Amino acid sequence: MASKLTFLCVLFFVFSLSKGNETIKRLQGSQKGSNMQGLHNLKLYLARFGYLNYQHTPNHVNSSENDEFDEELETALKDYQNFHHLNPTGMLDEPTVSQMLMPRCGVPDKKISNNHESKLLHIVSHYTFFNNSPRWGKNRLTYAFNSSNYPSIYTSPVERAFNRWANATQYFTFSRVSNVATADLKVSWERGDHGDDRPFTAGTTVLAHAFAPSDGRFHYNANQSWSIGARQNSYDVETVALHEIGHLLGLNHSQFQNAIMWSFLPIGAVKGLASDDIQGIKALYGYKK
Repeated sequence: MASKLTFLCVLFFVFSLSKGNETIKRLQGSQKGSNMQGLHNLKLYLARFGYLNYQHTPNHVNSSENDEFDEELETALKDYQNFHHLNPTGMLDEPTVSQMLMPRCGVPDKKISNNHESKLLHIVSHYTFFNNSPRWGKNRLTYAFNSSNYPSIYTSPVERAFNRWANATQYFTFSRVSNVATADLKVSWERGDHGDDRPFTAGTTVLAHAFAPSDGRFHYNANQSWSIGARQNSYDVETVALHEIGHLLGLNHSQFQNAIMWSFLPIGAVKGLASDDIQGIKALYGYKK
């Protein structure tokens, strides 16, 4: 069933970070014409986030084609650099490496079209929508926490996040209910493979993920370090909830760095909603309040 749904946010990517970070660092300076062992990992990264049409199997990991920096990879890298306000050199330079190593949302920024070109799904201002612009057919939504695994200490920050979206949009209302099975939005605390085809793999920087309307699932990665408010070496539960709720409502990533829907979140950072986030919801749902 999950394969038929639009997957939203794996706050922060699925390639093996303990190994992947070192690979990306080692590839710094590579450019068109390079042939370096490990370049297939860069291709996997760009493919994961919608910039490159690249598939690879373990049987072909040692193929020279997988580790060739060709024109298609250069184009994809420029596309990535443009989207994230970097100088579009087409080279894996230091600013690009630094950006790639930051914790980020794992939902693709773009969707690869059938003709191998990257194409934004929908852009008005800086915000984007998902393919076919899925949205809720109602504005009164219920939410619940999975009582079997969600830490009670972290319920209040998520409640505040729902209230902030309600107050800012003046369109949605969110009511907490006790029955997670019947709630529109379901918040849980998960580890490893938890049954949605998006496991929280050990050693990654994945923080959380959610699904598009009207699936409603929102999963925190319990393996990460969490806090309430700004804390060194941990992630703010409320900030991540604000981002994920945006996905639950139908927003994709914004190109505006101050928006909550910007795909990267530095550790210890606290963010709130920006006008770009609210304008995106207004445009998606067609109201003018």
